[in-house]
Amino acid sequence: MGKGSLPPVFPKDVADKAQFDTRTRAYLSPVRVMWTQNGELIDGAQNLLLQGNGQATTAATPKVVFTAKEGKRPSILLDFGREIHGGLQFVTCIRASTKPVKVRVRLGESVGEAMCNITPENGATNDHAMRDYTIELPWLGVCEVGNSGFRFVRIDLLEDDVELPIKEIRASLLYRDIPYLGSFRSSDPRVDSIWMTGAYTLHLNLQEYLVEAPKRDRLVWLGDLHPEVRTALAVFGDNEALSRGLDFARDETPLPGWMNGMCSYSLWWVLIHRDYYKYRGDMDYLREQQPYLSQLLRILMSKVDAEGREHLDGGGRFLDWPTSEDTLAIDAGLHALMLMTLEAGGEMLTALGDKELAGQCFETAGRMKKVTPDYRTSKQSAALIALAGIVPAEKANEEVLSVGGPHGFSTFYGYYMLQAQAKAGDYAGAIRNMKDYWGGMLDLGATTFWEDFDVDWLKNAARIDELTPAGKIDVHRTYGDYCYKGYRHSLAHGWASGPTAFLSEYVLGVQIVEPGCKVVRVEPHLGDLEWVEGTVPTPYGVIRVRHDKRPDGTVRSKIEAPKGVKVIK
Repeated sequence: MGKGSLPPVFPKDVADKAQFDTRTRAYLSPVRVMWTQNGELIDGAQNLLLQGNGQATTAATPKVVFTAKEGKRPSILLDFGREIHGGLQFVTCIRASTKPVKVRVRLGESVGEAMCNITPENGATNDHAMRDYTIELPWLGVCEVGNSGFRFVRIDLLEDDVELPIKEIRASLLYRDIPYLGSFRSSDPRVDSIWMTGAYTLHLNLQEYLVEAPKRDRLVWLGDLHPEVRTALAVFGDNEALSRGLDFARDETPLPGWMNGMCSYSLWWVLIHRDYYKYRGDMDYLREQQPYLSQLLRILMSKVDAEGREHLDGGGRFLDWPTSEDTLAIDAGLHALMLMTLEAGGEMLTALGDKELAGQCFETAGRMKKVTPDYRTSKQSAALIALAGIVPAEKANEEVLSVGGPHGFSTFYGYYMLQAQAKAGDYAGAIRNMKDYWGGMLDLGATTFWEDFDVDWLKNAARIDELTPAGKIDVHRTYGDYCYKGYRHSLAHGWASGPTAFLSEYVLGVQIVEPGCKVVRVEPHLGDLEWVEGTVPTPYGVIRVRHDKRPDGTVRSKIEAPKGVKVIK
């Protein structure tokens, strides 16, 4: 939590327990009135688009007046321009009666969600964050409600024969006010939009803890955190929310329990810490993890038999939702994840001086590398098998990853598919898949990346930022499975931010060689791009790079690194 102090009138025992938010709240006026019902009963709707100040007043001021009469009640749909994390502020005016007025508020990540009712058929829920509720607005006052992810808001007057004058309806964006230290620009605006959309998706989840989505589930899921941490480091550099989330998961999961009830998520905790240590080079923080890390690695090694096969049990065997019914994919993916985890653990234990346990990790990983599970049933398992070095990345790419372009991609594991294609040298193919897959969400009006997506959803699809035309498919309501059916589907999910990290790491080409970013390698791979430029944060400051493709295909680079960072090529 943030630092602060209470006024001196509070007793010390109360003041000592006070917690202070590290986030900022900003107020945003809607950018358009999208729809009204019984619009003749709404006077001055366009006044809601004016900039407000959040203060009720007795003075004459532009306002909107909702009136219910003759059995008719008005409704309005507002668009705030892009998805946000936060709530709503209502500023009301003087009216004849001082009795509070009831309204229904519906928040939506899509137009369809804001317009829907909570029914089993729609999939809409109030799980985790209220998005459909009734409130009472005061006479001449301010009311703030809500804590969710949304872009669209529908408001319905619920009573007959009432008048409700409102000065302002504003969204309250709750976020960490931190600079975007990382950046990316290229010869392709679509690629640039993908980088920024991933960065913004992550930003919405960088709250007091790093969570996976502003609407649902708003929890610290360790698998989700791996691509999220990689994106956060590429865009913002280090932030306290990262270590707070990692420590929260550790402290909430006494061993031998699995984090979030899933064995793979404890593996991700180790992999995140390796990446985090490489970025920060903070030995003191790594030593804080050593007792838990060492015990966890011993438990993991006990799950590997003499032949090098993993036998993870006692928790859900899970990669991502699209592979959750594919046991071959899960078995192959967990085998690769376990191998990479033991290698990462060995690296950290070596830095910590525990050469004996590190050696055991490396020896176990070596046995596992001699086993080749069937990885060809999914791009998820093929990507992990390639990244673990069990099969050549070129082979996995030719057999599985490059087949069908973006078909078979997933928002979570798509990051690892891009990495595996890069490892295979197929940078152009990776960038094309990224443009088609994540770009497909942008084509449907997305301002953040989604919990799940399939390029087949693009067929005859309406945009999420419009009322669904006759004959078109409402993507948000129609698709989704498992925990994300219909409108329950999260349209701002941090695990989908991976392309941002990928572009910084593989296209700008900035990768860490020594912990603390003391040595970095800059090795650009432009694919079909003509030029790229951008910045990558380090603990010492930002690295600035510019790469231009020459007519012969070679690349001319300009690199500026801060003092303390050695650049190798």
